[in-house]
Amino acid sequence: MMVLVIAIRAVFAVVICGLVQIVSAAEQSPAELVVLNAAVKTMDAEAPLAEAFAVQHGRFMRVGSAAEVRPHIGPDTRVIDAAGKTVLPGFNDAHIHPSPRFSEDSPLGWVPCGPDSVASIEELVERLRAKAVLTPAGQWVKGERYQDTKLGRHPTRQDLDKVSKLHPVSISHSSGHVAVVNSFALELANVDQRTPDPRGGRFDRDAAGVPNGILRESAKGIVFSAGPNEPEPSTEEWISGIHRQFERYLEQGITSIQIAGTDPETLELYRKAQVHKPQVRIYAMLRREHVPRLRALIASSEGPRGDEWLKVGAIKMFHGNSLSGQTCWLYEPYEGRPDYYGIPPVASQAELNRQVLEIHQAGLQVCVHSNGDREIDMVLNAYEEALKTSPRTDHRHRIEHASICNAQILERVKSLGVVLALHSYIWEHGDKMEVYGPQRWPWMHPAAAALSSGIWVAGNSDSPVSSAIPLLQIQSMVTRESAEGKVYGPEQRISLDQAIHAWTLGSAYASFDDQEKGSITVGKLADFVILADDPDRVPPQKLKDIRVDLTFVDGKVAYDSRQNSSK
Repeated sequence: MMVLVIAIRAVFAVVICGLVQIVSAAEQSPAELVVLNAAVKTMDAEAPLAEAFAVQHGRFMRVGSAAEVRPHIGPDTRVIDAAGKTVLPGFNDAHIHPSPRFSEDSPLGWVPCGPDSVASIEELVERLRAKAVLTPAGQWVKGERYQDTKLGRHPTRQDLDKVSKLHPVSISHSSGHVAVVNSFALELANVDQRTPDPRGGRFDRDAAGVPNGILRESAKGIVFSAGPNEPEPSTEEWISGIHRQFERYLEQGITSIQIAGTDPETLELYRKAQVHKPQVRIYAMLRREHVPRLRALIASSEGPRGDEWLKVGAIKMFHGNSLSGQTCWLYEPYEGRPDYYGIPPVASQAELNRQVLEIHQAGLQVCVHSNGDREIDMVLNAYEEALKTSPRTDHRHRIEHASICNAQILERVKSLGVVLALHSYIWEHGDKMEVYGPQRWPWMHPAAAALSSGIWVAGNSDSPVSSAIPLLQIQSMVTRESAEGKVYGPEQRISLDQAIHAWTLGSAYASFDDQEKGSITVGKLADFVILADDPDRVPPQKLKDIRVDLTFVDGKVAYDSRQNSSK
């Protein structure tokens, strides 16, 4: 017996010795890339700061001091002296709506109508009129991202009638939940004074009850479905357009995106686009009608998750409406509008429960768009019912936006293990909060209260609702200050590190990727950014002005500000 024990110990010692030698060899092996002299914010709680790291095969192989990393420099290693600059994990936009970028004069392009492009309704009309000249009669002339608060009011059909009476004309609000059309478009849809408001939507009307061209929520679909078909890009045009969009993301340090609602056919286009550079990593949420197709994928040997470049395992659905579009459903009335509580969601509680349970029981993540407190409670009711029926310990179901909360809502979110993808767009849309009254501001976009409760918060832009510029959104989370200089709900300010965490590890957690990315940690994907300035040293109101010098994806340069182009 003693001989057997000695023999086992001997074998065990040999194995341990061999493992030590393997680990030692790995620790000393040359890296493809080494970054030295950096101020690294790793977002790794166990080692939050570092000054150097090494990358091999697209992953971090060593993170620590220069003395620890220098042995990995070999004859073919690329060495970058960061000159003391700040290095962060690549930003992960957890709720975004990418679309191919086409020029305004292209038949595929829409006219930009945001505050960066037009300063008045008169300018907006002129921009659209120039587009109408290039557009065949009878085809849509479309603009996007107008802001009523910046223009002073919503445009109406009378304004857009000045653009053209030979084209249907439409402009979408920055929220995406409101649009304005001209009389030609209303006539195509047979919408007039006798047309009732649809369930879950509304036609705004003048004093005589005649629709004035402003369409809210489901009313948009009634008009758009009656209009002419829009031109479709070829596969090559689509891929070229999405690459231009990816270049914009990489320029801002975004290395991963989470698409909030798409379809399997478009995912195939993304997969084709990722064969070529530039590339960003994608986590996709399909729409609710695609549950059966995802369920079939789960039953297959491959499963629904995909690979490190493109994954799908979530369903995006709507229950509720828009904060900035002033349509979300509330318990108490809007400020100064005692009879207006918003537009109720389309689904009843029973219908919502059935929809959520179907997705939950398919083993998928549920991601529900919901903004008003009354809507959010209904979503939490559905999650609670689904978890009672089919318990799951790590579902990570989400609420997208969760704009107007209270303490009781956050208690329920925490107890149910729900992730919040909160808006962070106060710089751009703080003025939209005015209609909700100052009594609500301390509980709008409640990042501080959520984080202090131990709730996971995922950073996101909801682009194109707001800009896909992480440092701008981080500034908004830190300062809660609008472009006009007004602070909304200072109680919900969070620290710089908390905001960066939300945009890196918080977003990675929201897509079940926290073991693969979100921090500069050995073994994780080597996606990171080098900033031109130290965010800890600039005034908080200047965070948005920090330039991203270099963006790395998979350990390779994906954007270099010195060349102002993706590689």
